[in-house]
Amino acid sequence: MKIRGWIAGMAFALSGLVSGQAADDKPYRVAGGNKVDKATLEGWRTWRALACERCHGARQEGMVGPSLIESLRRLSKDEFKGSVLKGRPEKGMPNFDGSKMVTENIDGLYAYLKGRADGAIQPGRLEELK
Repeated sequence: MKIRGWIAGMAFALSGLVSGQAADDKPYRVAGGNKVDKATLEGWRTWRALACERCHGARQEGMVGPSLIESLRRLSKDEFKGSVLKGRPEKGMPNFDGSKMVTENIDGLYAYLKGRADGAIQPGRLEELK
């Protein structure tokens, strides 16, 4: 019985690898709460450059715009991208599909905000993970 359970567990793990995503895969890598992979760092830099905190708050907990900490706990990556790139004009969210910085760093921006929502990335200054 133990071997059968082990085989089932391995099959599940391998199916995740084949699909490109294991059960515990995260779109970011982080150490110590403030050292992140290069793509996530670029996402954070995009966040800062576009001054997203004006609406979503410096800690992403919401102000005029909603809390991204809460939103990223339920939005899929595709839903997030749609909201950022197409905007939500009825709610005051502009579209950013015309911003080269955003379109080039949308995956990193998602990774940064997902890391914040997961509690893995702390608010404040980030550094590149070496």
